[in-house]
Amino acid sequence: MTSPPKNSPPILHPVIKASGLTLTLGKVEILKGIDLTVTTGETLALLGPSGSGKSSLMGLLTGLERVGGGSLSVAGEDFTTLDEDGLALARRGRIGVVLQAFHLLPTMTAQENVATPLELAGEADAWTRAADELAAVGLGHRLTHYPAQLSGGEQQRVAIARATVSRPPLIFADEPTGNLDAATGAQIIDLLFARRAETGATLVIITHDEHLAGRCNRVVTIGDGRIVSDSAAK
Repeated sequence: MTSPPKNSPPILHPVIKASGLTLTLGKVEILKGIDLTVTTGETLALLGPSGSGKSSLMGLLTGLERVGGGSLSVAGEDFTTLDEDGLALARRGRIGVVLQAFHLLPTMTAQENVATPLELAGEADAWTRAADELAAVGLGHRLTHYPAQLSGGEQQRVAIARATVSRPPLIFADEPTGNLDAATGAQIIDLLFARRAETGATLVIITHDEHLAGRCNRVVTIGDGRIVSDSAAK
């Protein structure tokens, strides 16, 4: 078998491959045939106004919603036929999620919030790895603090640490600055891109903010449940 030339570009593999993806809730057709391929290491923005279908698409891509029709492969797993338990197992270690409302467990410290996914997966040294990840997002001095004792920006830093600690190949961020002031939001976005670069993950950001979308190397615009444009960021 011949090796590729030394200076040839790396071979990029699809980490997401969706074909004819549909989702219907009740009698309302939310997604109307989505075709989308995302390759390893991309930074991709799903851009669109409220009600366009972008968050519903994220729900399918993260396995939080079951596929209505079409086919979907995510990080090497076929999401099309899995039930809820199967999707939960498929997400573990493959997908990290950062949400607008943080979704930290209020009765757990920052370190416990970050360590819990590792413990559920049976990973060794969960507490040490959680402490290291919190230090990497600038919260090494907040390990024993509860969410209520943290600012909004600090809570989102904990959420980023939780999303990246298991080194998943995919990180999703749904309106990650929606509950933050402009200055704090800018810091969080810088941190999110920095952690993505350090871990080598593929990053998908769901947003209605064109400026934030422009930080990604690719922008997919969603409208009325369909992809209306797909291009490199300007």
